[in-house]
Amino acid sequence: MTDIRRRPGDGTGGLRTGAATYESLREQALALRREGLSLRQIRDRLGVHSNELLSGLVKGEPPPAWTKRPNAKDDLRDKARELRLQGMTYDRIQAELGCSKSSISLWVRDLPKPESRVRPVGNDMVRAQQGRREAYELRKIEYEATRSTAAAGIGSLTDRELFVLGVGLYWAEGAKAKPNPQIYFTNSDAGMIKVFLAWLRLLDVSDDLLRLTLQIHETADASAAEQYWADVTGLDPSHFNKTTLKRHNPRTNRKNTGDNYHGCLSVRVLQGAELYRRVEGWWCGIVGAALEADHRNRT
Repeated sequence: MTDIRRRPGDGTGGLRTGAATYESLREQALALRREGLSLRQIRDRLGVHSNELLSGLVKGEPPPAWTKRPNAKDDLRDKARELRLQGMTYDRIQAELGCSKSSISLWVRDLPKPESRVRPVGNDMVRAQQGRREAYELRKIEYEATRSTAAAGIGSLTDRELFVLGVGLYWAEGAKAKPNPQIYFTNSDAGMIKVFLAWLRLLDVSDDLLRLTLQIHETADASAAEQYWADVTGLDPSHFNKTTLKRHNPRTNRKNTGDNYHGCLSVRVLQGAELYRRVEGWWCGIVGAALEADHRNRT
């Protein structure tokens, strides 16, 4: 065998060989590499067990294609380039392929940017606006149809169903006043107020124990809102406290404006501490029953 000894720093993997021996090994290694062998196969064939030396022997000769690991993103990259050439933006490519914009940018940065789309003019603009209006009206029709079908599916409520619903409603939206509990419920949705009042009446809370307070921005029509909530609740003015006006902050961009804005209505039950304690207990019972039912479904 050829005498091979260590020699650090000479570029041959720390091995002492004659120039002819090294060149002979290199020629053999390159030939094997061109035949399509991997580094492991060349190492075993030549008996060279130094990775540094082996790398030096095949330096400059690309590895055979079969040794390269497949890149899972190759298909995505090709598709992204294809879509970019079709004129798609990064956003559309991301929506189409589900990959990140940073990856898309790397894959297509050498391709020309798509031309900016010119807004339609004249008749084209009119047709585009008409199309948007028709699409909007269609969405409204579909929304109302879904809403109506869902509403009809509820049917009537039993007293127990209303009872459980009311407990959950209060615990989600009502005040949790401790250590001096009271029943205090505030909402801007008329339906929520109606359901809450129906629940109180189910619990035999008389109307004379109810006190209502309207809270509304000072720039709104307070008188119209007071009449609105009187109609919603069906209660006469003796149940209403003085309306609370909220100061308008010109620096805020309020969206709760217009004819559909009626402020928030607070409903307070006088002498409601005992009822509050029962509500808290009912809610704990609902949680326990729900967990028990879930456990049964899982076992």
